[in-house]
Amino acid sequence: MIEAIKQQFSAAMPAGEKINRTREFLQIMALKNLSDQDAFNNVAFVGGTALRVLFGSRRFSEDLDFSLILGKGYDFEKTAAKLKRYFELNNLPAECKPKIDKTVHSAFIKFPGLLKELGLGAFEAQKLSIKLEIDTNPPKGWRLAAATLNKTYIFRVTHFDLPSLFATKLHACFFRKYTKGRDFYDLVWYLGKKVKPNIRLLNNAVSQTEGKNPGITEAALKDFMLEKLAKVDFPAAIKDVRRFVEDEKELRLITRQAIEEMVKAL
Repeated sequence: MIEAIKQQFSAAMPAGEKINRTREFLQIMALKNLSDQDAFNNVAFVGGTALRVLFGSRRFSEDLDFSLILGKGYDFEKTAAKLKRYFELNNLPAECKPKIDKTVHSAFIKFPGLLKELGLGAFEAQKLSIKLEIDTNPPKGWRLAAATLNKTYIFRVTHFDLPSLFATKLHACFFRKYTKGRDFYDLVWYLGKKVKPNIRLLNNAVSQTEGKNPGITEAALKDFMLEKLAKVDFPAAIKDVRRFVEDEKELRLITRQAIEEMVKAL
Protein backbone atom coordinates (compact mmCIF):
# COMPACT_ATOMS: atom_id res chain seq x y z
CA MET A 1 0.00 0.00 0.00
CA ILE A 2 2.97 2.32 0.57
CA GLU A 3 3.88 2.02 -3.11
CA ALA A 4 0.29 2.77 -4.10
CA ILE A 5 0.43 5.97 -2.07
CA LYS A 6 3.77 6.97 -3.60
CA GLN A 7 2.21 6.63 -7.03
CA GLN A 8 0.11 9.71 -6.16
CA PHE A 9 3.31 11.81 -6.09
CA SER A 10 5.34 13.47 -8.82
CA ALA A 11 9.04 14.31 -8.51
CA ALA A 12 8.44 18.06 -8.40
CA MET A 13 5.50 17.91 -5.97
CA PRO A 14 5.99 19.97 -2.77
CA ALA A 15 5.99 18.07 0.53
CA GLY A 16 2.78 19.78 1.64
CA GLU A 17 0.90 18.55 -1.40
CA LYS A 18 2.30 15.04 -0.93
CA ILE A 19 0.88 15.04 2.60
CA ASN A 20 -2.49 16.28 1.29
CA ARG A 21 -2.55 13.55 -1.37
CA THR A 22 -1.58 10.90 1.16
CA ARG A 23 -4.41 11.95 3.44
CA GLU A 24 -6.82 11.93 0.50
CA PHE A 25 -5.74 8.41 -0.46
CA LEU A 26 -6.51 7.30 3.11
CA GLN A 27 -9.87 9.09 2.98
CA ILE A 28 -10.81 7.21 -0.18
CA MET A 29 -9.82 3.95 1.50
CA ALA A 30 -12.00 4.85 4.47
CA LEU A 31 -15.00 5.67 2.28
CA LYS A 32 -14.58 2.39 0.41
CA ASN A 33 -14.55 0.43 3.65
CA LEU A 34 -17.56 2.32 5.00
CA SER A 35 -19.40 1.42 1.82
CA ASP A 36 -18.39 -2.24 2.24
CA GLN A 37 -19.72 -2.11 5.81
CA ASP A 38 -23.07 -0.77 4.52
CA ALA A 39 -22.52 2.28 6.72
CA PHE A 40 -24.24 4.45 4.10
CA ASN A 41 -27.53 2.85 5.09
CA ASN A 42 -27.19 4.96 8.24
CA VAL A 43 -25.12 8.01 7.32
CA ALA A 44 -24.80 10.48 4.46
CA PHE A 45 -21.52 11.96 3.28
CA VAL A 46 -21.40 15.76 3.74
CA GLY A 47 -18.90 18.61 4.07
CA GLY A 48 -15.90 19.86 2.14
CA THR A 49 -14.39 16.44 1.50
CA ALA A 50 -17.68 15.35 -0.07
CA LEU A 51 -17.51 18.39 -2.32
CA ARG A 52 -14.03 17.40 -3.49
CA VAL A 53 -14.55 13.66 -3.82
CA LEU A 54 -18.02 13.82 -5.39
CA PHE A 55 -17.96 17.05 -7.37
CA GLY A 56 -14.33 17.86 -8.09
CA SER A 57 -13.58 20.82 -5.81
CA ARG A 58 -9.91 21.83 -6.11
CA ARG A 59 -9.11 22.05 -2.42
CA PHE A 60 -7.92 19.30 -0.11
CA SER A 61 -9.64 18.53 3.17
CA GLU A 62 -8.79 16.98 6.53
CA ASP A 63 -12.09 15.57 7.79
CA LEU A 64 -14.65 13.03 6.66
CA ASP A 65 -18.02 14.43 7.74
CA PHE A 66 -21.32 12.58 7.83
CA SER A 67 -24.88 13.13 9.02
CA LEU A 68 -26.94 10.37 10.62
CA ILE A 69 -29.98 9.60 8.48
CA LEU A 70 -31.13 6.37 10.14
CA GLY A 71 -30.48 5.47 13.77
CA LYS A 72 -31.53 1.82 13.59
CA GLY A 73 -28.44 -0.36 13.37
CA TYR A 74 -26.02 2.54 13.80
CA ASP A 75 -22.98 1.72 15.97
CA PHE A 76 -20.11 4.18 15.61
CA GLU A 77 -17.66 2.27 17.82
CA LYS A 78 -18.19 -0.94 15.84
CA THR A 79 -17.82 0.94 12.54
CA ALA A 80 -14.61 2.63 13.69
CA ALA A 81 -13.15 -0.69 14.88
CA LYS A 82 -13.82 -2.31 11.49
CA LEU A 83 -12.26 0.66 9.74
CA LYS A 84 -9.12 0.42 11.88
CA ARG A 85 -8.88 -3.29 11.12
CA TYR A 86 -9.25 -2.61 7.39
CA PHE A 87 -6.25 -0.28 7.39
CA GLU A 88 -4.19 -2.79 9.35
CA LEU A 89 -5.04 -5.57 6.88
CA ASN A 90 -3.65 -3.27 4.20
CA ASN A 91 -0.33 -2.94 6.08
CA LEU A 92 -1.15 0.50 7.47
CA PRO A 93 -0.87 0.31 11.28
CA ALA A 94 -3.55 2.56 12.77
CA GLU A 95 -4.68 3.97 16.09
CA CYS A 96 -8.31 4.88 16.71
CA LYS A 97 -10.22 6.00 19.81
CA PRO A 98 -13.84 6.81 18.96
CA LYS A 99 -15.71 9.34 21.10
CA ILE A 100 -19.48 9.11 21.47
CA ASP A 101 -20.08 11.32 24.51
CA LYS A 102 -21.30 14.28 22.42
CA THR A 103 -23.89 14.79 19.70
CA VAL A 104 -21.14 14.66 17.10
CA HIS A 105 -19.44 11.27 17.28
CA SER A 106 -15.79 11.51 16.28
CA ALA A 107 -12.60 9.53 15.84
CA PHE A 108 -9.07 10.41 14.81
CA ILE A 109 -7.51 7.57 12.87
CA LYS A 110 -3.76 8.03 13.26
CA PHE A 111 -1.04 6.35 11.23
CA PRO A 112 2.21 6.19 13.22
CA GLY A 113 5.37 5.99 11.15
CA LEU A 114 3.62 6.53 7.81
CA LEU A 115 5.10 9.97 7.12
CA LYS A 116 8.60 8.68 7.82
CA GLU A 117 8.08 5.65 5.58
CA LEU A 118 6.96 7.98 2.77
CA GLY A 119 9.97 10.24 3.28
CA LEU A 120 7.76 13.07 4.52
CA GLY A 121 8.75 13.04 8.19
CA ALA A 122 11.96 12.63 10.13
CA PHE A 123 10.59 10.85 13.20
CA GLU A 124 8.67 7.63 13.76
CA ALA A 125 6.48 9.42 16.30
CA GLN A 126 5.02 11.80 13.68
CA LYS A 127 1.46 10.69 12.93
CA LEU A 128 -0.65 11.56 9.94
CA SER A 129 -4.35 11.36 10.75
CA ILE A 130 -7.79 11.52 9.21
CA LYS A 131 -10.81 12.50 11.27
CA LEU A 132 -14.31 11.07 11.10
CA GLU A 133 -17.24 13.09 12.44
CA ILE A 134 -20.88 12.02 12.44
CA ASP A 135 -23.59 14.49 13.44
CA THR A 136 -26.17 12.31 15.16
CA ASN A 137 -28.74 15.12 15.30
CA PRO A 138 -28.59 16.95 11.97
CA PRO A 139 -31.22 19.61 11.21
CA LYS A 140 -34.24 18.41 9.26
CA GLY A 141 -34.94 19.11 5.64
CA TRP A 142 -32.00 17.43 3.91
CA ARG A 143 -32.42 15.57 0.65
CA LEU A 144 -30.32 12.59 -0.37
CA ALA A 145 -28.54 11.45 -3.50
CA ALA A 146 -26.18 8.58 -4.27
CA ALA A 147 -23.04 8.31 -6.36
CA THR A 148 -20.83 5.52 -7.65
CA LEU A 149 -17.18 6.51 -7.30
CA ASN A 150 -14.25 5.20 -9.30
CA LYS A 151 -11.24 6.48 -7.35
CA THR A 152 -8.68 3.69 -6.88
CA TYR A 153 -11.68 1.53 -5.93
CA ILE A 154 -15.24 1.42 -7.27
CA PHE A 155 -17.89 1.86 -4.58
CA ARG A 156 -21.15 3.67 -3.85
CA VAL A 157 -21.92 6.35 -1.28
CA THR A 158 -25.03 8.13 -0.05
CA HIS A 159 -24.70 11.89 0.33
CA PHE A 160 -26.70 15.09 0.70
CA ASP A 161 -27.70 16.52 -2.68
CA LEU A 162 -25.94 19.72 -3.83
CA PRO A 163 -28.64 22.16 -2.60
CA SER A 164 -28.54 20.52 0.84
CA LEU A 165 -24.73 20.55 0.90
CA PHE A 166 -24.82 24.25 -0.01
CA ALA A 167 -27.27 24.97 2.80
CA THR A 168 -24.99 23.34 5.37
CA LYS A 169 -22.03 25.29 3.96
CA LEU A 170 -23.87 28.63 4.23
CA HIS A 171 -24.64 27.78 7.84
CA ALA A 172 -20.96 26.97 8.47
CA CYS A 173 -19.76 30.16 6.76
CA PHE A 174 -21.91 32.54 8.74
CA PHE A 175 -22.59 30.81 12.06
CA ARG A 176 -19.40 28.93 12.86
CA LYS A 177 -17.79 30.36 15.99
CA TYR A 178 -14.51 31.05 14.20
CA THR A 179 -13.38 31.93 10.67
CA LYS A 180 -12.60 28.86 8.60
CA GLY A 181 -11.26 29.81 5.20
CA ARG A 182 -12.07 26.42 3.73
CA ASP A 183 -15.76 27.31 4.14
CA PHE A 184 -15.34 30.40 2.00
CA TYR A 185 -13.37 28.58 -0.68
CA ASP A 186 -16.32 26.19 -0.89
CA LEU A 187 -18.74 29.12 -0.93
CA VAL A 188 -16.98 30.48 -4.03
CA TRP A 189 -17.30 27.03 -5.62
CA TYR A 190 -21.06 26.89 -5.01
CA LEU A 191 -21.58 30.43 -6.25
CA GLY A 192 -19.54 29.70 -9.36
CA LYS A 193 -21.73 26.66 -10.07
CA LYS A 194 -24.90 28.74 -9.41
CA VAL A 195 -26.25 26.15 -6.99
CA LYS A 196 -29.49 27.12 -5.23
CA PRO A 197 -29.39 26.22 -1.53
CA ASN A 198 -31.99 24.12 0.26
CA ILE A 199 -33.70 27.01 2.07
CA ARG A 200 -35.65 24.80 4.45
CA LEU A 201 -32.50 23.04 5.63
CA LEU A 202 -30.66 26.37 5.99
CA ASN A 203 -33.40 27.81 8.21
CA ASN A 204 -33.54 24.64 10.30
CA ALA A 205 -29.76 24.61 10.72
CA VAL A 206 -29.72 28.23 11.92
CA SER A 207 -32.67 27.55 14.24
CA GLN A 208 -30.84 24.60 15.77
CA THR A 209 -27.67 26.53 16.65
CA GLU A 210 -29.00 30.05 17.20
CA GLY A 211 -32.30 29.26 18.90
CA LYS A 212 -34.55 31.11 16.46
CA ASN A 213 -35.67 30.75 12.87
CA PRO A 214 -34.13 33.49 10.72
CA GLY A 215 -36.95 33.27 8.20
CA ILE A 216 -34.64 33.29 5.18
CA THR A 217 -36.50 33.15 1.88
CA GLU A 218 -35.18 32.67 -1.63
CA ALA A 219 -35.98 36.32 -2.35
CA ALA A 220 -34.11 37.50 0.75
CA LEU A 221 -31.08 35.22 0.34
CA LYS A 222 -28.88 37.82 -1.37
CA ASP A 223 -29.43 40.39 1.37
CA PHE A 224 -28.83 37.78 4.06
CA MET A 225 -25.51 36.79 2.51
CA LEU A 226 -24.34 40.35 1.88
CA GLU A 227 -25.07 41.32 5.49
CA LYS A 228 -23.12 38.34 6.83
CA LEU A 229 -20.19 38.82 4.44
CA ALA A 230 -19.59 42.29 5.84
CA LYS A 231 -18.51 40.71 9.14
CA VAL A 232 -16.07 38.09 7.78
CA ASP A 233 -12.33 38.28 8.51
CA PHE A 234 -11.06 37.49 5.02
CA PRO A 235 -7.30 37.72 5.77
CA ALA A 236 -7.84 35.03 8.43
CA ALA A 237 -9.86 32.99 5.94
CA ILE A 238 -7.05 33.06 3.37
CA LYS A 239 -4.47 32.10 5.99
CA ASP A 240 -6.56 29.09 6.99
CA VAL A 241 -7.18 27.70 3.52
CA ARG A 242 -3.81 28.38 1.87
CA ARG A 243 -2.23 24.97 2.59
CA PHE A 244 -5.25 23.11 1.19
CA VAL A 245 -5.51 24.66 -2.28
CA GLU A 246 -4.06 23.17 -5.45
CA ASP A 247 -3.56 26.61 -7.03
CA GLU A 248 -2.77 29.60 -4.81
CA LYS A 249 -4.00 31.98 -7.52
CA GLU A 250 -7.52 30.92 -6.58
CA LEU A 251 -7.07 32.66 -3.23
CA ARG A 252 -7.64 35.96 -5.07
CA LEU A 253 -11.32 35.01 -5.16
CA ILE A 254 -11.58 34.79 -1.36
CA THR A 255 -12.13 38.49 -0.75
CA ARG A 256 -15.19 40.41 0.34
CA GLN A 257 -15.38 42.28 -2.96
CA ALA A 258 -15.07 39.18 -5.14
CA ILE A 259 -17.67 37.18 -3.23
CA GLU A 260 -20.09 40.12 -2.96
CA GLU A 261 -19.92 40.51 -6.75
CA MET A 262 -20.72 36.83 -7.18
CA VAL A 263 -23.67 37.09 -4.79
CA LYS A 264 -25.06 40.17 -6.54
CA ALA A 265 -24.84 38.37 -9.87
CA LEU A 266 -27.05 35.51 -8.69
